[in-house]
Amino acid sequence: MLKKKVCFIGHRHLWGRGCEIKEKLYEEVEKQIQNGCKFFTMGTHGEFDALALSVCRELRDIYKDIEIEVVITSFKEIEPIIDYNPIFGIEKYTPYSDVKTAMYNIEEEHYKRKIIVSNQHMIDNCDILICYVDTKRTYGGAILAYKYAKKKGLQIVNL
Repeated sequence: MLKKKVCFIGHRHLWGRGCEIKEKLYEEVEKQIQNGCKFFTMGTHGEFDALALSVCRELRDIYKDIEIEVVITSFKEIEPIIDYNPIFGIEKYTPYSDVKTAMYNIEEEHYKRKIIVSNQHMIDNCDILICYVDTKRTYGGAILAYKYAKKKGLQIVNL
């Protein structure tokens, strides 16, 4: 049996709907896991991406055999972050040290197109798209990715 792969695409902002979207996202990701999905991939550029990563990490604590991958568009995204904690002082951490990272061959793309092209590659390499997209919008990276997935005939779950 082929393992299914889910990717996540969504608007950069959740506009105060984070709790509502998280609940729906949690239910849908768990449903996909129970239907045999083991691979989950998402970007790193917005509130929906961060929420998808958070939900997948939570569910990985329950379902130990799932794999999580974040797609980066710049090596700066995986550099250690230095943070000041008043109790412990200066701390260094890498935000994606507990998940796989991937970067598509996008060096030649204009910096404004890197996310769009990365989203298309994620869609090309997955079986199911879970997204948070306002389909009434006419512009933006999330709606472009949604239309691209729809044109490809991908199974889409729009929260």
